[in-house]
Amino acid sequence: MVTIRRARPSDADAMARVHLATWRSTYAGVLPEAYLTSLSAHQESLGYERGILERRGGHAGFVAIADGQEMPGGGIIGFITGGMSRRQAIAEGEVETLYLLDDFRDRGIGRRLMRAMASHLASLGAESAFAWVLQDNPARWFYERLGAKLAAREDMVFAGQKTTQLAYAWEPIHTLLTATATTKLPR
Repeated sequence: MVTIRRARPSDADAMARVHLATWRSTYAGVLPEAYLTSLSAHQESLGYERGILERRGGHAGFVAIADGQEMPGGGIIGFITGGMSRRQAIAEGEVETLYLLDDFRDRGIGRRLMRAMASHLASLGAESAFAWVLQDNPARWFYERLGAKLAAREDMVFAGQKTTQLAYAWEPIHTLLTATATTKLPR
């Protein structure tokens, strides 16, 4: 059983561990290994704690907790953060992060986290939402399965190498709310 609840400042360390684990598995062979090993759980934790405490722009986080899991961080296996967009030109609401440990993928947990965030963004008055994702991230197709459309593409230098990030948007946001209400996602 997995429970989704609002993130608390005390969740920051576990969120940082999930963040690092997912980046290291998702981007192995894509981003430089030296960069991935240099990521600091302490720095990430401070960022999440600050974000959860400040709640600027309606910023919020939700965590997925696997009941009965013997793991550090009280069983947190994934999380999502977001709020009102930092770049209004794309959409009003923004999904800033979505991370889920590999062993818990393809179980509907990511969809449930997205639903929690979509509901939160809609409650803030956002009529549209978007998420940035690196083009080489294999999980980007998840957004398309939830009805997102490619809205922007940016070439950038990240971790010392050229890459492309993509913005996927849900316009209107009810597209995302409807897609996340279903039990299974189309493949």
